[in-house]
Amino acid sequence: MITVKAFGIIAEKIKTSELMIDGIPTTDTLLGYLHQQYPELRHMKFSIAVNRKQTVGNTAIPHGAEVALLPPFSGG
Repeated sequence: MITVKAFGIIAEKIKTSELMIDGIPTTDTLLGYLHQQYPELRHMKFSIAVNRKQTVGNTAIPHGAEVALLPPFSGG
């Protein structure tokens, strides 16, 4: 089981700021799940962090991990 926390526009699109999901071993698997459950996310750009570390490419998600879905950052 992993905890997925959504922020900003992503939380608005999925209508919650937190999900509990089981059976998700990698970030690619998570993206597939999210795109299937929430098709509007397919066209959105966002970053994934696993246990507070931003990921690049397909990354393992350990059991009990906290995963964050981070919208694009803006500011200056």
